[in-house]
Amino acid sequence: MIDIANQFKIESAAEVVEEYGAGHINQTYLVICRNKTKYILQKINHKTFPNVDELMKNICGVTQYIAKSNEGDPTAENLLVVPTLQGNSYLYFNEGYYRMYTFLSGQTVDTGATLKQFELAGRAFGQFQLLLDGYPAENLFEPIKDFHNTVQRFRNLEKAIEQDVCGRVAQCGQEIQFYHDRQSYCSKVLDMISNGEMPLRVTHNDTKPNNVLVDEEHDKVVGVIDLDTIMPGSILYDFGDSIRYGANTAVEDERDLSKVSFSQQYYEAYCRGFLPEVKDRLTQCEKDNMYFGAMLMTYECGMRFLTDHLNGDTYFRIHRENHNLDRCHTQMKLLQDMENNVEVMKNIAKKYL
Repeated sequence: MIDIANQFKIESAAEVVEEYGAGHINQTYLVICRNKTKYILQKINHKTFPNVDELMKNICGVTQYIAKSNEGDPTAENLLVVPTLQGNSYLYFNEGYYRMYTFLSGQTVDTGATLKQFELAGRAFGQFQLLLDGYPAENLFEPIKDFHNTVQRFRNLEKAIEQDVCGRVAQCGQEIQFYHDRQSYCSKVLDMISNGEMPLRVTHNDTKPNNVLVDEEHDKVVGVIDLDTIMPGSILYDFGDSIRYGANTAVEDERDLSKVSFSQQYYEAYCRGFLPEVKDRLTQCEKDNMYFGAMLMTYECGMRFLTDHLNGDTYFRIHRENHNLDRCHTQMKLLQDMENNVEVMKNIAKKYL
């Protein structure tokens, strides 16, 4: 790994390379050079992201644009791709693909975030959107095709019901009906984008708190990391998925649904961090529908869990019988709670817009 690290344009020779972080997709390492400069080295999971060329074009384009947007801030830390000695954005070595980033200070916000940490996460993703305002999102490559195409996700569910490869459809009548009853959710955002009501923006698509770096002591955002799923989409997707994940009072696979509810406190904390950063750049259509992003992402995610359960658990890793069905149930309960609090969600969003 030291030999690999030294194939990049680093300030001095790499002396230490050690495993770093808790990511599940790529293998991540901390590089410490002789002069104590630090870098992040990653082995890219090219089974998940087979088109490494396009993936790295996305990341280079976005990180360079953010650095340019940050030029007036001398305190800003920029996540940048460190080129190889040959000037490439990644290294192909021994059938593996490697990339290197500059090292950012700060700590990640892991599961069980406090209200303050969740607000900081909101601020981080809001600043991320603000810094990328004006970036030509239509030029981005889609590393995961139709990731938030909820219409296609619904078609996938219908196909799973029709094929019924595991004979599970008969036991899932209520769940299937739940998603059929809300089919109108699927095309709402896609239609607004296609008819020009809602702009296409750069979206991160994995807006969990553990993908931001913060300096809690100084109440400061350092930056956003894990850019593999950068794609064109709606800002509602990023806002909504943060709420789906972070404003749930229980874990994603909780069996006791009495523990699952929509936390207005956490929703407001995220709004307080995210919306003031972006409000001056949002269209009225985005402002009016921001709350719906949370509902849509919760609907979509639960539908994906149900589809995978019907297909025999081929996508999401499971650790017990009916694990994906349990996950589906938490999303259903969370969505119902949101539906019962639509006016509250709208009013809280308006407060910060």
